[in-house]
Amino acid sequence: MVWENVSKHWRDGIEILILAIAIYQIFRAFRATRGARILVGLVVILVAITLLLRLFEFAVISWLVTRAAILLVFAVPIIFQPELRNALAKLGSSRLFSFSNKSQLDFLEIFEDSVVALSKKRIGALFAIERDITLKPFEETGVMLNADFSPELSMTVFFPKTPLHDGGMVISNKKVTAAACVFPVSQRELADRSIGLRHRAAIGVTEESDCVAVIVSEETGAISICIDGHLERNLGEEKFRKRMADIFLANDDNNEKGVSKESDPEARVASSGDRDLVSD
Repeated sequence: MVWENVSKHWRDGIEILILAIAIYQIFRAFRATRGARILVGLVVILVAITLLLRLFEFAVISWLVTRAAILLVFAVPIIFQPELRNALAKLGSSRLFSFSNKSQLDFLEIFEDSVVALSKKRIGALFAIERDITLKPFEETGVMLNADFSPELSMTVFFPKTPLHDGGMVISNKKVTAAACVFPVSQRELADRSIGLRHRAAIGVTEESDCVAVIVSEETGAISICIDGHLERNLGEEKFRKRMADIFLANDDNNEKGVSKESDPEARVASSGDRDLVSD
């Protein structure tokens, strides 16, 4: 009897599983975004209208709602364009970037030393390290350099009052491809409203690509790392070096575990205030 019911209704179980996964992925994509409130509003309205139509059997209104639902299919991609773009960008990323040979390991060490030096001097900085998804659109907003990365170059670029200090630096294949780049400021609603524009820009660029953003606070010298829109703040030198090794030297599984340990973006970004600025 049990086996007979299973053989008849196994497709129902698969459909429920697929729908549950789809709803969960939509929730993850829209969580903590402005689109979340719009989505909740649309769902509430649709559920309320559906219940009313079933309860009172309004034939004319039912016909109008059915036709309006067709238009809604075309409206949804426009309304939720930012969220859909970010989700597709992450879906298309294979996350295969890693430091494997000695020259790349040397670069990582030089980069970490540079960030620590900027931190000790309290020189504000914002780096975006390219991985699978190109950062070319952001490079075009700044000044093209195509220079080898060095501590002296990073110190010169971000030194206060220099022409290129107000913006982000893009690093691709161990080279500084551009500086003074304007990164998109995240539109996500954060619990900590004291988060500065430099950190919001780091969240924004990592929401739209799979790059790793590294931020140095101009006020406190604190070092932060941002991945997939998740900000890890106030890292000490030892923890910063360990986190960079987890991201670039460990395999993808370890990297995902490292991110999942701090899966709540609201908790992570709310640890302290920092009012650093970046170009709007």
